[in-house]
Amino acid sequence: MFADLSEILLLTFYVSGTALLISTILGVPTGVFLGLRRFAGRRAAMAFLYTGMGFPPVVIGLFVYLFLSRSSPLGRLNLPFVPQLFTPGAMILAQIIIAFPLIAGFTMAAILGVDRHLRQQVLSLGATERQAAQAVLWEARVGVVVAIIAGFGGIISEVGAVMLVGGNIAHETRVMTTAIVLETRMGNFSLALTLGVLLLAIAFIINAAMLRLQGRDVDE
Repeated sequence: MFADLSEILLLTFYVSGTALLISTILGVPTGVFLGLRRFAGRRAAMAFLYTGMGFPPVVIGLFVYLFLSRSSPLGRLNLPFVPQLFTPGAMILAQIIIAFPLIAGFTMAAILGVDRHLRQQVLSLGATERQAAQAVLWEARVGVVVAIIAGFGGIISEVGAVMLVGGNIAHETRVMTTAIVLETRMGNFSLALTLGVLLLAIAFIINAAMLRLQGRDVDE
């Protein structure tokens, strides 16, 4: 049981950690760009981003499944950089799509919450556009960290999408959420409860970190 539990935990953190890293690299700059720049189509981009924040994960899993399926145009090409279904790579792709709008959207909200005169003041002192953006990002740093934590919380607790594209294969694609579903169906309640308690503990730590950061921001 301990070996299975360790394997499931390691795969869970590998899949969700990789997805979070890529989503952060893509999502934070996107949120900063949408928060600072004014351009044609900005409202549409923001609406699309907000829609993605509330999109059902299982539907995202369905789209990724169809996208990677052998019967799809992309699946027939068999490109080396495109993950195959029922692999950790497919699960990572699905979680990236889930986490990206959360991180980008909350980052954008944090940037919009910064005093809009700050950027103008920094520019008037001779800073470049990049330096001004960095100053605003630093001012919104607590909100950005909360965005990243929210993205991690959204993907590590997700079950529908990863089960669709991962298949819940033992020793290959079984993560905490899918293992809980399987073990419960099989009547292995001890392992299912252990995984459930661990998942709840992770969720508690994530929420506690968010509250601590938000409280620190208010105190400052």
